[in-house]
Amino acid sequence: MDTHDRLEIAEVIARQSHIIDRGELEMLDTVFTADAIYDMSAAGLAVMKGVEALRDGALRLGAENPLAHHVTNVFIARDGGDEAEVDSKGFMLTSDDRMRSVTHHDLLRRTTVGWRIARRTIVPQGAPLGGLLDAPADAEQ
Repeated sequence: MDTHDRLEIAEVIARQSHIIDRGELEMLDTVFTADAIYDMSAAGLAVMKGVEALRDGALRLGAENPLAHHVTNVFIARDGGDEAEVDSKGFMLTSDDRMRSVTHHDLLRRTTVGWRIARRTIVPQGAPLGGLLDAPADAEQ
């Protein structure tokens, strides 16, 4: 994977936040594959499949959508040629003025029109040090 691919991947991940925050749901296909899976089950929300389901899900959430999405710490964990596993951190300002932190686990795929997110799994950050402090003292590390 060359520098151009890395930059394009980072831009796709960043652009997704801008598209959502601007309400430009017709642009979701510029960052997601047509059959993308968007998994928010760790946050108690739906697993959606396909760009149309993502649009519908955002509209269903309505005023409960976060006011702003911020993405940072983009890390390409595995480069598989035409696929890349990418982790990033996200901050969301919610409609009740709270800040939430999540980790995005993404699978990006190179398509004929550039890199697109094929799968996104969102995991809320619920405990310091990834829950290490909650682990039993005799638990294997």
